[in-house]
Amino acid sequence: MNTPPRKPLKTFALVGAAGFVAERHMRAIRDVGGRLAAAVDPRDSVGVLDRYFPEAEFFTEFERFDRYLEKRRRSQTESPIDCLSICSPNYLHDAHVRLALRVGADAICEKPLVINPWNLDQLAELEREYQRRIFTVLQLRLHPVVQRLKAELAAGGPGTRDIVLTYITRRGKWYHQSWKGSEEKSGGLAMNIGIHFFDVLMWLYGPVQRFELHATGPSRMAGLLELQSATVRWFLSIDVDDLPPEVRSRGGFAHRSVDIDGRGLDLSDGFTDLHTEVYRDVLGGGGFGLEDSRAAIELVHAIRSAPLTTSPSHHHPLVAGLIG
Repeated sequence: MNTPPRKPLKTFALVGAAGFVAERHMRAIRDVGGRLAAAVDPRDSVGVLDRYFPEAEFFTEFERFDRYLEKRRRSQTESPIDCLSICSPNYLHDAHVRLALRVGADAICEKPLVINPWNLDQLAELEREYQRRIFTVLQLRLHPVVQRLKAELAAGGPGTRDIVLTYITRRGKWYHQSWKGSEEKSGGLAMNIGIHFFDVLMWLYGPVQRFELHATGPSRMAGLLELQSATVRWFLSIDVDDLPPEVRSRGGFAHRSVDIDGRGLDLSDGFTDLHTEVYRDVLGGGGFGLEDSRAAIELVHAIRSAPLTTSPSHHHPLVAGLIG
């Protein structure tokens, strides 16, 4: 495949300015020396813009935002948008990536890049056609703990690891009433909160050989992955009752841990500060593109339609109480 040429990214626009993750993108754009020219969101609760780019144009109507980007593309006096940052709901990512390419911009899109894996092939064709790049936010690959582990594995040779992945992040009742609670719009719990971890585990330990689904529901999921060089028992939850007592006692809302052969790696610290590193990586000539995102998207798509399997010897420790 011919790789589209890279161009300096200086002028940004942003879709989904009122969303939870948008501030991380705004901070990253500021931290890498970029300028946010415009943002759009159907909701107007975007005072966060004052903290980073108070001069940015703001639209609540997507059609006017589209017109603005197209006008800049054709302008003789204003520079076109170099990159569109996409923080919209999952089911809109594909359409907003297409907008970026159409106005001559690269795209930096929140995970998941798409919900259905076949859409990646269509985007790859458009990427070649428009000669622009599509990047996705796989920030966990840039976590210092993960980077060290990657280096250790590269130096340590072959061997199969036993891994227990636990990701619990508290969400209130609003979650199930929003687009995130709709599997059609979000891809479900495995896509919405699990895809980063599935991606990074495959990045570290190789492709999936087989998987099992042990529990599924709107608030919890659990299963087994057999990777090329690791067996992973995983548990995902947005239920506050699943948080460890020590996390709840200090007012915490998330617990992210990966236990590898009895060695615990706590990824809770630094997880929310990696977007700037993602932007720096892209601007430095790196970045994670379409093919980097494919394996995890295909896996989650398969998990969503998988039947439940009873396999007590392979259960995550927190699953026994749920199905016992």
